[in-house]
Amino acid sequence: MPSTDRVTSAEEYPMTSPHEAAGPSGADEDQGELIFQAWLPSPELEAECAATEVPGHAKGIPAGEGIVRIPFRMVGMVREACDAAERAHVR
Repeated sequence: MPSTDRVTSAEEYPMTSPHEAAGPSGADEDQGELIFQAWLPSPELEAECAATEVPGHAKGIPAGEGIVRIPFRMVGMVREACDAAERAHVR
């Protein structure tokens, strides 16, 4: 988990759409990452994802990675965060 002194909140990393209230988000500019609060998957969904073969990747979920569920209602917020990151040259 990033330290709170590196994390820029949604207020400091503005998103202008009505989707911004869908859930907390922010940016860790030192790491070049967007941060979203999202739902965790059920054990069944996590197992299904781990068993799925993706071209160019080993089966399973690598250590340090996980699965999150982002509801469709948050798509606008994710898009806004990506646009804000690109405008700020945070990559």
